[in-house]
Amino acid sequence: MRIPTALLLAAGLVLALLPVARAPARLAEGATPVAAAEVSARSPELRAFMDTYLAALHRRYPEDVGPAIGSDKYNNLLTDNSAGAIAEWDDRVRAWRDELAAMDRSTFTEEDQLDADLLLYQFDVQLEAATLKRWQMPVNALDGPQVWLPQMGDRVPLNKPRHYDDWVDRLKQVPTAIGDAIDNMRLGMEAGRVPPRVVVEPAVAEALAQTDSAYRADPTTSPFFAPLNKLPAGDPRRAEAADIIANRVIPAYEELALFLSNEYLPACRETTAIADSVDGVRAYDLALREQTTLELTADGVHELGLREVARIKTEMMGVIARTDWDGNTKEWPSADTKFAAFVHYLRTDPRFYFTDPDDLLRSYRALAKTIDPELIRLFGHLPRLPYGVRPLPLFAAKTAPAAFYYPGSFDSGIPAYFMVNTYALDQRPKYDMVALTLHEAVPGHHLQIAIAQELDTVHPLRKLGSYTAYTEGWALYAESLGLEMGEDTIDDGADHGLYADPYDDFGRLNFEIWRAMRLVVDTGLHTKGWTRQQAIDYMLANSANTELDTTSEVDRYIAWPGQATAYKIGELKIRELRARAEQALADRFDLRAFHDAILDAGPLPLPVLEKKIDRWIAAQRNAG
Repeated sequence: MRIPTALLLAAGLVLALLPVARAPARLAEGATPVAAAEVSARSPELRAFMDTYLAALHRRYPEDVGPAIGSDKYNNLLTDNSAGAIAEWDDRVRAWRDELAAMDRSTFTEEDQLDADLLLYQFDVQLEAATLKRWQMPVNALDGPQVWLPQMGDRVPLNKPRHYDDWVDRLKQVPTAIGDAIDNMRLGMEAGRVPPRVVVEPAVAEALAQTDSAYRADPTTSPFFAPLNKLPAGDPRRAEAADIIANRVIPAYEELALFLSNEYLPACRETTAIADSVDGVRAYDLALREQTTLELTADGVHELGLREVARIKTEMMGVIARTDWDGNTKEWPSADTKFAAFVHYLRTDPRFYFTDPDDLLRSYRALAKTIDPELIRLFGHLPRLPYGVRPLPLFAAKTAPAAFYYPGSFDSGIPAYFMVNTYALDQRPKYDMVALTLHEAVPGHHLQIAIAQELDTVHPLRKLGSYTAYTEGWALYAESLGLEMGEDTIDDGADHGLYADPYDDFGRLNFEIWRAMRLVVDTGLHTKGWTRQQAIDYMLANSANTELDTTSEVDRYIAWPGQATAYKIGELKIRELRARAEQALADRFDLRAFHDAILDAGPLPLPVLEKKIDRWIAAQRNAG
């Protein structure tokens, strides 16, 4: 998964997750990276408009857009999230929307029409989302300056002497960013716009983590100092940064923790449903449209989830029968009883868990190396950008899911990373590892995002955005591609591939049912009166997920309404498109070409992706 970017969500952009929100190739200031042969055919007016908008995005969100486009122009700045700056940006978006809508599109090429339609779609969603004023709720366990600011140093280029000066300048702005978040929360309190208490409580500890006594004693141990570690001991910037951290950054986090504890938590809602908030059920309806890019109802999503849970659970029972679990030799009063006993075995037997974080990391790295050479069988185009496997920072790990993907930038010299949670190893089962690597690394998030980075005929605005249903739907679909990798050593007429071990195969299905349960639980929590405990119990009863993961997942759904529904919705659409192509093309169906067609235009809303694949199918027929 990817973390939603507080900065970009505050602007109402259709950007689902921080790690998937950026991917453009390097370009000169103001230049559009389209192939020379296409430039003359494309609309100069639209291209200039998109360049202008990109430049404004870069200035507005320097820490996100700068590394993505390979520019260090605003490396010394942080996003201004004050109420005034947000209102000004909304006004600019409204003006851009009107300007684009008024353009004469009679001479637009098909690519121009697509660019314009996508931008209008994004502007409309931004403007509707702006009415919800989500920026007045900037802090929860997964979002806020206590989460994204301490990790910012992992994504800054340090290739020039000036970059270190830029980092010191950014440190000076951290207290202002924290102060703006507090001011925005106070405005939210006045308006009655506050999040559920349960998703804010962990943020207190996260803020206090940045005031640790070790950082007070030696500020050079703080994550805020990390980018300067390469400087020699006598460099004056080291002393200046240490002073800023000790006397400005740490006190700012103390202020944030006190505000959250003494003022904000008492004002937060005890209820969990977004329908109970000041913005009502309209906020959930919009969240569903944003995240799935489809016009869906909460009831429809809920029923789809129930059907998918039932289908997948039946398949899981067949995989259980292939394992060496001694319960397979016993008689059980019902399938549900047998399932519960098997799940208890998985959750409690030490064979399924590491005891050393380094062993967990080594195993993930070995899995990645096993998967990498298999990609050529499924894809015609592979990216250049490398990725690595790293542990998630401990200050964020306690409330975080099992893994994240952090994108890199080939042009900025920043590798991508599959970030693994090594906290509470007895809650990180081995049987999940194959599916998780396929999802977060390759052929999931890394492959999709790194390919998007290298597209030279697509404007970078098409790659700055991320449609959750596309990016997460692809990553969930990628988990199933493990069935088509490696040598299948089981002669039973089914494909097993990397899932030859039935426990790994159960892990694959466990991940799939987890995403199906999200359709049930997310809609249940926000529109059907489900309690937090009811959601936790449902997920524990229908999966092998550990209690820690399940609890953090449910809290995530409470904090990010609608976001978790996009995974299964997107995956089902990609599966539907593949089945359509296989049926239409029969022997002429080329899986590598199909996958390239899914990925070769960057992230798209699902209706746009569907039309694109329909055109691809028609082209393949005509070519034959």
